[in-house]
Amino acid sequence: MHGPPRTMLINQKTAISTSSILLVPYEPHHVTTYHEWMKDPEIQETTASEPLTLDEEYAMQRSWRTDHDKLTFIACQPLPGNHEGIKRSLVASKGDAPDRMLGDVNLFLTAADEDEEGCIGELELMIAPTSHRRRGYGRAAILTFLCYIETHLQEILEEYRIGSGGEDGGKMNLLMLRVKIGGKNEKSIGLFEGIGFVKTGEGENYFGEVEMVFEGAIGGGRVGKLLERFGIEAYREMEYAEGEP
Repeated sequence: MHGPPRTMLINQKTAISTSSILLVPYEPHHVTTYHEWMKDPEIQETTASEPLTLDEEYAMQRSWRTDHDKLTFIACQPLPGNHEGIKRSLVASKGDAPDRMLGDVNLFLTAADEDEEGCIGELELMIAPTSHRRRGYGRAAILTFLCYIETHLQEILEEYRIGSGGEDGGKMNLLMLRVKIGGKNEKSIGLFEGIGFVKTGEGENYFGEVEMVFEGAIGGGRVGKLLERFGIEAYREMEYAEGEP
């Protein structure tokens, strides 16, 4: 068995830049803005979240950055001139300052009941400022995130497997990629339907949510084709630097 630390650190020093969105690791300098977002009753309802104190929010940030079963990025407005492909690194607090933050994307992994070597991935997406909704940022964020997951799937699954106490030489498979959305959130449901998710079950669950799953397997460049279809260009992974690069 592997002992601690049981962490998901694959994206610790990685930012992802496209023509339509910038994704960065969730860092302490993001917490104050995130905390203000989460005071909004509408966001609390759509994310099924309870309001936290600022200290609790900082503790949650540390959890999201280190827990072996979570993968999180903060979504920000795209870098100026991204299409030129000049920058190779991003200095923390520069391109992801609070006034450029838009929301977050998350992947939560849980063990599959029927398969010791399988897990279920659940996605979450939030675009917080109302002034930036319905402008394509949500779709750009989730597709860019899915491209990262597709590219690094085996590394993500290995970190999860080891963090879950898996033995040397074991393996882990992603059996399903799903999302749960409030049944009245028609725009979000439409967004996920438009990128290949389909509804399962019979309507809303006990919590008023509909479950949707990504139809078919992730892989084979499938997400890249979706990026192309929706005009999301110049995907590249960059070093996320603490100081001057």
